[in-house]
Amino acid sequence: MRLLILNLMLVLFSVSVLAQDIINVSGKVTDQTGESVIGVSISIKGTIQGTITDIDGNYNISVPSNGILVFSFIGFDTQEVPVNNQASINITLVESVTGLDEVVVVGYGTQKVKDLTSSIATVKADEIVKTPAGQTMQALQGKVAGMQIVSAGAPGDEPTVRIRGVGSFPSSSDSKPLYVVDGMFFDNIDFLNPSDIESLSVLKDASASAIYGVRAANGVVLITTKKGNLKTKSTITYDGYVGVQVAQNVLKMANAEQFVDYANQTGSAADISFVESAMQRFGRSRINPNIPAVNTDWYKEIMHSAATQQNHSLSIVGGSENTAYSFGVSYFEQEGLLKTKNAYKRFNFRGKLDQQVNNWLKAGINVNMSNGIKYLADDAAWFKAYHAVPILPVYDDENFAEMVAQGHENPSNYANAKLIGYRGSQNPFINLKYRDHRQDIRKALTGIYSEISIIPEKLNLKTSYNLSVLHIKDRNVGLPYDLNGDEVRPLSTLSTYRALDVNQYLDNVLTFTDSYGGHNVSVMLGTSYRDEWYDYLSGSAEDVPQNENSWYIGQSQSETSKQVDDNAERIYGLSYFGRVAYNYNSKYLAYFTLRRDGTSKYQEKWGTFPAFGLGWVVSEEDFFTDNVNFINYLKVRGGWGKLGNDKIKRQDGANTTNPQFLAINDTQVTGTTTTSTFGYLGWETVKGTNIGISAKFLNNQLSLESDYYIRNTENAAIPVSLKLQSGSVLKNVGTIRNSGFELAVSYNGKITDDLKYMVGANMATLKNEVRDLFGQAFINGGQAEFRQRSQVGEPLLSFYGYEVEGVYQNQAEIDADPVAVDNGLVPGDFKFKDQDNSDVIDDDDKVFLGSYIPDLTYGGVLGLTYKNAEFSMNFTGQSGNKILNRKRGEIIWTNDTNIDADLANNLWNGEGTSNKYPSASGLRRGWNQNFSDYLVEDGSFFRIQNIQVAYNIKGERWFGQGMPDARVYFTAERPLTVFDYNGFNPEVPNGIDRQFYPVPSVYTVGLNLKF
Repeated sequence: MRLLILNLMLVLFSVSVLAQDIINVSGKVTDQTGESVIGVSISIKGTIQGTITDIDGNYNISVPSNGILVFSFIGFDTQEVPVNNQASINITLVESVTGLDEVVVVGYGTQKVKDLTSSIATVKADEIVKTPAGQTMQALQGKVAGMQIVSAGAPGDEPTVRIRGVGSFPSSSDSKPLYVVDGMFFDNIDFLNPSDIESLSVLKDASASAIYGVRAANGVVLITTKKGNLKTKSTITYDGYVGVQVAQNVLKMANAEQFVDYANQTGSAADISFVESAMQRFGRSRINPNIPAVNTDWYKEIMHSAATQQNHSLSIVGGSENTAYSFGVSYFEQEGLLKTKNAYKRFNFRGKLDQQVNNWLKAGINVNMSNGIKYLADDAAWFKAYHAVPILPVYDDENFAEMVAQGHENPSNYANAKLIGYRGSQNPFINLKYRDHRQDIRKALTGIYSEISIIPEKLNLKTSYNLSVLHIKDRNVGLPYDLNGDEVRPLSTLSTYRALDVNQYLDNVLTFTDSYGGHNVSVMLGTSYRDEWYDYLSGSAEDVPQNENSWYIGQSQSETSKQVDDNAERIYGLSYFGRVAYNYNSKYLAYFTLRRDGTSKYQEKWGTFPAFGLGWVVSEEDFFTDNVNFINYLKVRGGWGKLGNDKIKRQDGANTTNPQFLAINDTQVTGTTTTSTFGYLGWETVKGTNIGISAKFLNNQLSLESDYYIRNTENAAIPVSLKLQSGSVLKNVGTIRNSGFELAVSYNGKITDDLKYMVGANMATLKNEVRDLFGQAFINGGQAEFRQRSQVGEPLLSFYGYEVEGVYQNQAEIDADPVAVDNGLVPGDFKFKDQDNSDVIDDDDKVFLGSYIPDLTYGGVLGLTYKNAEFSMNFTGQSGNKILNRKRGEIIWTNDTNIDADLANNLWNGEGTSNKYPSASGLRRGWNQNFSDYLVEDGSFFRIQNIQVAYNIKGERWFGQGMPDARVYFTAERPLTVFDYNGFNPEVPNGIDRQFYPVPSVYTVGLNLKF
């Protein structure tokens, strides 16, 4: 009600605004060479009215006779021209090398780059579309200092995104940033077509993000989609590409000869007999009769040599006298690498309509709809392909014939390792061919707004209502099969769920801007109401018909197997926020924000989140300009802010009552005991400090951005051990710190007027550190066999185990070492480091072996243009992180399986053969299966991320007719990755590699047309 009253008062007040004399102004915009410039933005200063130039550089706009026209275009200096009753104004744009007047999106508004005091990175739309990916954030990999992007290979999967480290205990929250798309909040943007983006800003530090309060602890990504402009001819744009995905760095496994040699070295009579069984069933090799004839490369068998990927987008933008419009459709399709139903398809529609109702009122509507279909592969196939023995064929027709003869209901011709003695079927095709997992993902974002100019050029009010709807329909079917023996699924299985997510926001933002003398001030006040509703319904059943149209619980022929569950949650929130931005002659800068967030989720209903920033443009001082020539611009800036993380659940633990039975005087007495571990939780609080420098050198050709930050999560939700009982419960009592240094530099130069180049690089260090665990010595994570530990002074969930000094080479080394003697070790076993020199290897000798969080990330770009030809190359990398190669470690439970070729070729097999890996028999002994740095590998890598070659065709005329502007390009995405880790890919989100979809290289050819 208060919001409604405020809106009505402001509307009534605005009616009293007097109209001004309006004249029609037209003209042409050219560059310094005299060429027409298309798409130049022309706006009336202090208003929301504007237009853009047409294909010939011409424009036409109605403007107050005493108004000021602002001409702006990327790559050129912004110009302000007083109208002074002129009916014709022609402009020549001057190429910009500073970019200081460029406007960037910040929370609930915009700011010029030169006025920023916060750490905000922007990525241009043309950089985003260079990456052939269905996921927008994948295009940012290596482009933003301090932002770690971990690629995902499965079709439709979004990458893992972390801004400035991990501030929450992974079991209690996640590290996703907040995504704000056209004013609407999202946890992911997998529905968004990258070519629909007009601008993208990353708010990295607390002073920039605090305006979003309790949602902003992990950073904020602001995205504005494309829109039209008034009085602009319609422009139709097609942008599309087709290409192939190729699996890179495919892990080599032991072949049949290496595997048999390994089995013989183990000394296991059972394993040797399995090899004999394989030769009897499938035959012997003609080259070596001691080896089975079968030599299966399982990764090669389960993967396509190439998978297609394509994207096609069509848009139309323009505007009439009072209406601006932008519409677009797109289709994206990505096949998976696995030989199964494994793909992602997405159809998008977007539309924006802005109406200039009169000279004081503007209104509009925005719609973005996405319809996706994803077929998910069973990740267990990757795990099985690693462990499947090469002496097993894909198919076993003999077994199939036997089952048919015996009358089996669902006989399969896939081979079964159990039939030659192994404990599991091992065949990954069981997971691929007898599983059908489909998701239908429908998302819709709808927003309407009105914007009132209360005082022209000074005060305006924007009211917006945004509604997002997400509906997911998930259906996972296991089809029946029979491989003989006990490897059988007699009945089909079905698990399904429906998830509905409906969020709505009502925002009111009042903005005042004014200048007097050298003083420039902008004040913003706002309110935001949110209603977030989540509904979930799931079920399962067995024995559903094998017809896809009948894969529903109601079609199950097994009444006793049917199960249904549902859940729902609704959260309300109300927020008040404000911002004051001030500068004097763009020399002395001050920035202050305050947000007051209220929520129904937690017991503590309200939180206050302040932030401030200060900046000093040193290069504007007389003493600097008179004495320093090579530095064109130098700004020192700093800020502090308080943020919140409301991704923590509202409570943890439970109150339980358990029956107890006791015999007293031969009589059973019944009683109860109660246990209470229940406790309420609240949002985490993050306090961040940022100090930075922005500078330009050498006639503004060299740019530099540098930041040092400290980000403290002061009441992190961490597990706290229960007293007098086992287990733990989450409490807001931990402290986690992320700190680091970021640097980004770029240089723009030209050799001739036709030949220009640019180079850029960025890097970021990161120190993740646990600061307080509520008095606990440590918190264990992971499994006991693969231990992770969080301890004060160490990174979150660091790997924790023994350090391997080498491998015992001979009996003399064994006899000289009390540890080896006491544990009955033999040559070929690991020599663990005795950290405390006690001659005993125990828990006191375990040490921290590294963290999955990298301490250095970096990226860079090289660009070259010659006339209409362009070349660009991006690279990225990281170091300091570790990966647990759990695939190898699973030998603890499945030791009759294959091993990778690197391990097979380098196992200890006599004195001097290896000081890194144990013997084949040693792999089976418990001593060598203790968790150690044998399983923890370096996750560093360097990658050429993207190479693009393009040619532009503009202003061509064929057969007397004007041709559309065209751009033809070739892109190679991830063509080369250099790393030492023994796996497909060194990018593992949580550092534990058990089964991950490989990230492919992508090669595409594309075409862009503008009509």
